[in-house]
Amino acid sequence: FRLKSRSTTGMADYNAEGGISSAGSTHDSSMSADVNSAAAASGATTPSSGASAANGSTAQNSRTAVTQQENAAELSFGVDFADIQILSNAQVAVYLQVSARSADNRDEELHDVYRKTQKYVDRFNTMNNKEKNFQELVDELDNLQDALTTFRKDTDDGEELDLNTYEVAALMNLVATDTLVEEAVSLIPSLSRFPETAIDDILDMIRSTMIRIVS
Repeated sequence: FRLKSRSTTGMADYNAEGGISSAGSTHDSSMSADVNSAAAASGATTPSSGASAANGSTAQNSRTAVTQQENAAELSFGVDFADIQILSNAQVAVYLQVSARSADNRDEELHDVYRKTQKYVDRFNTMNNKEKNFQELVDELDNLQDALTTFRKDTDDGEELDLNTYEVAALMNLVATDTLVEEAVSLIPSLSRFPETAIDDILDMIRSTMIRIVS
C-alpha cells in the first residue's frame, strides 16, 4: 500500500510497508515519507514540471502551464494533485517525529531533506503537546480531519457545499483558538462560498480539538 500525500507545507510519499524513506534511506517500518519539498503554510505549492528544455521558451511555457493549472483561491491544483490526501503540518510533524525516534534507535542517520522538513513542520505546528503520546495526537488529528472532510452545508439554492482537502489542511494549519470568520476567509479565500454561520461551525470544530490537544 502506498499513499502519496501533499501537505500545505510540502509533499510526502507514505509507504505503509517500507517506512519513511528519503533519498533512499529507510527509517520507520510502519510508515514512509519521501519528502520532496517544503513550502509556505498559507498557500498551494507548485509541483516541478519534471521537464527540461534546450531553450528558455519551452521552459517558460511549462511554467506558465503549471501556473494556469494551479489556483488555491479557486481550488484548482492541476492534474498532479487530483487524487491525493493533503496532510496538515501537525500530522506530518507527528509522523516524522515517530520515524526519527525509530531511526535513532537503529542508529540510522536521517537525510538532510527529511531533517529540514521536520524542522519546518515543527516550527509551524500549532497542535502539539509533548505530554500526550503519539496515538492520542494521531487520533485527535485524524478525527478532526475526518470531521472537516465530511462537513456539509446546504445553501438556500439547494447546493451542498463541502471542504476541499486543501482547505481542510489549510484550516488545520492556520486557524488559532481566537481566529474569527473574517480572518479565516482572508487566509483561505475559497471559504467565502460558505455562509458565515457555517464557517463559524468549522472554526468551532478546530478550536475544540486544539483545546483538547494543548490542555
